[in-house]
Amino acid sequence: MSKISNCFKALQASHKKALIPFITAGDTSTEITLPLMHAMVESGANILELGVPFSDPMADGPIIQKASERALANGMNLEKVFQMVSDFRQKDSQTPIVLMGYLNPIEKMGYKTFAKKAADCGVDGVLTVDLPPEESAGFCQELSNNQLDPIFLIAPTSKPERIKTICEVASGFVYYVSVKGVTGASNLNTDSVAEKLTTIRQSTQLPVGVGFGISDAKSAKQVGALSDAVIVGSALIKIIVENENNQNEAISQVKMLINSMRCALDELP
Repeated sequence: MSKISNCFKALQASHKKALIPFITAGDTSTEITLPLMHAMVESGANILELGVPFSDPMADGPIIQKASERALANGMNLEKVFQMVSDFRQKDSQTPIVLMGYLNPIEKMGYKTFAKKAADCGVDGVLTVDLPPEESAGFCQELSNNQLDPIFLIAPTSKPERIKTICEVASGFVYYVSVKGVTGASNLNTDSVAEKLTTIRQSTQLPVGVGFGISDAKSAKQVGALSDAVIVGSALIKIIVENENNQNEAISQVKMLINSMRCALDELP
């Protein structure tokens, strides 16, 4: 069983929901990412989602797009992301890490090389936004060979047959995009989320994480009542960029937000 699966199993046994924060590696500096990763775990994060910056992040809204631009300007690349994960593992061998990014840098490196390097540095799962499940067999096989979980997105517009196709190739958990549009959108409708999660659960026993549109403790609690995991990204990146000249303040505010979400989720029955 993978580290991600074990994490969800332990949380479910204690009737808790997973909190999964997302940040872009190298934003707003290469020095802040590692302390942020540790700080988020200390504040109650269960799984970390680390963005691999890409020049054309088509699923992301302006906030995360700009985070990618800043990280790339700081010289961030896939090899350096691997090094960050390796450095994180010097102090934390338990918290699962999911890399989120786009296919181009992975294809350039080669599926086999990528999967081995990811596993060797301590990555546990990979979410490749622009890889359709129908074309993922070769990539998923290399991930499987290295005990890595392929994570896939399910959209609000996904039909039941499409959801079934996605769930058949996914492992670890599936990621439901709670709003139509890009990251940072705010038109969260919990009734429609609840309805879609019912459909998803008819096709899989995997945990279901929900992201997009979650920005504070209230929205985290609303979504956590329906899902197995709450995923938050843009709200954290806003804090980081607003405090780009004060790393300590950025980390402090990120910790406060994560902690408030953790507390809200732990209030759920």
